[in-house]
This record gives sequence, structure tokens and C-alpha cells, in this order.
Amino acid sequence: MEQVGAIIAVASGKGGVGKSTTAVNLAFALQHLGLRIGLLDADIYGPSVAMMLGVSEGTKPKTHERQYFYPIEVGGIKTMSMGYLVTERTPMVWRGPMAGGALTQMLEQTLWGELDILLVDMPPGTGDIQLTLSQKAKLAGAVIVTTPQDIALLDAKKAIEMFNKVAVPVLGLVENMSVHICSACGHQEPIFGHLGGAKMAEDYNVPLLASLPLTLAIRESGDQGLPVVMSHPNSKESVLYIEAADAMLRALNKTETPSAPTVQFSDE
Repeated sequence: MEQVGAIIAVASGKGGVGKSTTAVNLAFALQHLGLRIGLLDADIYGPSVAMMLGVSEGTKPKTHERQYFYPIEVGGIKTMSMGYLVTERTPMVWRGPMAGGALTQMLEQTLWGELDILLVDMPPGTGDIQLTLSQKAKLAGAVIVTTPQDIALLDAKKAIEMFNKVAVPVLGLVENMSVHICSACGHQEPIFGHLGGAKMAEDYNVPLLASLPLTLAIRESGDQGLPVVMSHPNSKESVLYIEAADAMLRALNKTETPSAPTVQFSDE
């Protein structure tokens, strides 16, 4: 971990908002900007990074001295995921401490090499994994992913408040599914709500890094294991991700990374 620069969590309050899609495409967007990038899939119970990167089932990371993992590289991105260690049909029937222990092992026992940024694709919620990462890693910041829908924004607020409590700066918001674009006629309709992410970003005084449309290109590329920024770097969708990565870097440069994030409890 001594060779890893900034560690940034990509998080959400609830599932289904496109967090993993955002994490994977942000990784390639940052690489497009010239940085050395790693990606850790911290979703122990539902890892999806392996599929989104097109890593075939059965691919296992090589080990060193029976203690360390070599990350699996995809398109120059160094990655590690529980999806590399189990099959698609293996449920992780673990209690919180076991999941936290697995995350710690993947984080600290992977030979990441020299990285400018390590992105961590977090599981949804504000539970054990989030607290474990806040305690074990010196997080430089967090990116919160949401949709404009009120129920998603409600949970996204909890994610922001959680990172505030553990002294991790929120670098910005990414709003997915901001508008649906009809592939037949081009009509645009905000089916999940309008300007919800912008309003929340204003309320919390954090940047809105991107408002991404609900398009087939983003969904199909992820299902095919060819993230849109990697497979179609000049597409409209990729440009939005690259602009989001650039805005995230500007926010990161304005923050001072806490020397040792700690978990604090109160009676509130």
C-alpha cells in the first residue's frame, strides 16, 4: 500500500443506481487522463467488476509466497475482486466481521505496485464494509452515486453523512439515469425525476461531477464486459465520464487528506 497514492471510495446509499458502472468507467476515464489506476471491488456479497470487465469465469489471481495476490490487469487497470476467488453461483454467507476481514486481505495483501489512484467500488449502504475501509485505509475522498429519484436521494444523503462522520471528504456526486433518451426518436424524458442530484449537491456544497443519461450504450457495454470508456472512448457517454473524472481530480486537489480516519460514535 505504500506505493498507492490516493484511495477513493465510489459509494451509494442503495443498490441499483449504477455505482459499479460508474466505478469501472471512472477508472478508465482516469487512465485516459494519464494516471495509473487500480480498482478494488469491495462488494463482498455481490461482486460485479469481473463481469463488467469481461474477465472470464475461473480466472484466478496469481499468488506470491502464499500470502499476496497479484492483481488481474484489464486494459492496463489493476483489479482485485471477490469475483475472482469464487464462482458466479457461490453465495458469500458470511457475517460482517468475515466480510470485513476479506476486504482487508484484498486491500492490504494485493501487490498493487505504483498507483496514482486506487478506486474502491463499495457495496451499497453504510455498514460493516464502509466502516472497515474507513478504519483500514486512509481514504482521500469519496464519490457518491445516485439517481434523481427521491428514494435514491434519501439514501445518498445517508452515505454523505456517513463519510462526514468518519472525516472523509466527499469529492462530488454522480447522477445516473438523469434523463431517458429514446433510441427511436431521440425524445428526452426525466423518468426518474428532474435535477435531484443538482439540488442535493447544492445542499451539501459538493460538486455535481456528472449527470449521465439512461442509454443502451452504457448498459450494453457493461453487460458485454467492455466498459464504454474503454471500448468507445470518443462517444458522448465516455466524454461525460472523462469530464467527471477531471472534475473529481480538481476536487481532490483542493482537499487535505486526513492522516488517520477514525470512526466516531455519538448519542445522536
